[in-house]
Amino acid sequence: MKGYDTLAAVDMGSNSFRLEVVRVSGDQLYPLDSLKETVRLAGGLDDEDKLDDATQAIALACLQRFGERLRGLAPEAVRCVGTSALRVAKNAPAFIRQAEIALGHPIEIVAGREEARLIYLGVAHSLPASDDKRLVVDIGGGSTELIIGQGLAPSEGESLHMGCVNFSQRFFAKGVIDKLALKAAEVTARAEVERVAKKFSKQNWQQAIGSSGTARALREILEQNGLSKSGITAEGLEKLRSLLIKAEHSDALELTGLRNDRRPVIAGGFAIMAGLFAELGIEHMAVAETAMREGILYDLLGRFHQQDMREVTVDEFMRRYHIDTEQARRVSRLALTLWTSTGIDNEYDARFLDWAARLHEIGLSVSHSGYQRHAGYILENADMPGFSRSDQARLALLTRAQRGVLLKVPEFSAAGASLSDHDRLLVWLLRQAVILCRSRADPDLSAMKVEVTGKRIRLILPEGWLENRPLTQRALEEEAIHWHAVGIRYLFA
Repeated sequence: MKGYDTLAAVDMGSNSFRLEVVRVSGDQLYPLDSLKETVRLAGGLDDEDKLDDATQAIALACLQRFGERLRGLAPEAVRCVGTSALRVAKNAPAFIRQAEIALGHPIEIVAGREEARLIYLGVAHSLPASDDKRLVVDIGGGSTELIIGQGLAPSEGESLHMGCVNFSQRFFAKGVIDKLALKAAEVTARAEVERVAKKFSKQNWQQAIGSSGTARALREILEQNGLSKSGITAEGLEKLRSLLIKAEHSDALELTGLRNDRRPVIAGGFAIMAGLFAELGIEHMAVAETAMREGILYDLLGRFHQQDMREVTVDEFMRRYHIDTEQARRVSRLALTLWTSTGIDNEYDARFLDWAARLHEIGLSVSHSGYQRHAGYILENADMPGFSRSDQARLALLTRAQRGVLLKVPEFSAAGASLSDHDRLLVWLLRQAVILCRSRADPDLSAMKVEVTGKRIRLILPEGWLENRPLTQRALEEEAIHWHAVGIRYLFA
């Protein structure tokens, strides 16, 4: 895969949006530009979990400014990621369409555990080498990620639905802080952490690291006000709690190091951090200067240096679900051969076709009957490190449509207006490869060709190849009927 001298990451967090542009030198990244705007996306979610118009307008204006900075960068060198608020928002798809136009680049919504992995990757690259197991805590605007890892490799990750924005709105409406509200917020945080406390308690790590805005804000407040000598401490949080209650309102807080943009959400962030300290037995937490956006960049860099986490995940899924490796590779080789013969040059699509082919029989681990539906469900809902939600949805589509009646696949039905020509062709290629490899032996199709013209696809097989293969001929005839039903003329000879 081609490498790039400049990479960029956009982190569309639930509290703030960040843009990071870096220069690549070998395996190292050197900052060139950094932009941050407080958007408070999580604060724009109404009672029906829809982003309100005012918040959308603020977010789109921010992305337009980011888009200007990204102009001229190769699309493959830019990765834009949305997190908790966009996972929750019911009108996220409509907003994302506008956001992609404003930004000029596609936007991925990542699952909570993928967000955790990216956070750990960003933090780990900034820390000194150590054999210690580290707990990384990231309190965002709409969610809190907990990760345990060693070196650059995370081993455990969870995402909890609590963040500084939604907790501040829920317990400290209009900035009012009192003892009962603070206690209620901390108890709620502890109850959420309790679900995963056994896995993340202090017996499982040697060092705790905080990342992102809440952790950095609390460190600055504790250190600059003499509440802690270094980092975040349990004792310092106790002292800060008294100051919060005494102030009675966030606007009345007179704390050195508390920035105005952090003031409205500091109480919610404090309550979550205090709950984490109490429930996990944390006594001291250092704070990293890096976070998810650096993780996005290092993950992107890995894709160009043959360290693509998506490849690792596909291989792991093949092993975990006992996929017939030889058959998977056979179908992949043929599907890619067909793809090459179309003359279309798109490495991104080719990689998805390869991954879908290698995973197409994953549903057999559930049941042979309707295994394509099981495959689609697994790939859409499993935790797949390196893949965004839209990536997983695309893999699910390809595997779900690999055989059977196309009209029964939602994306091919009358209501399935979202299916692109690219994905339609990838489905066709995968289906033909599955049919032609049905005997689980390598077919001799060296002279095969594919012609694609608008809504017409023609498969040209070696002369006489079908003469003694009546089962395959029947399957291709049925295939032509399925494609005709969805408006595609399919010919083979």
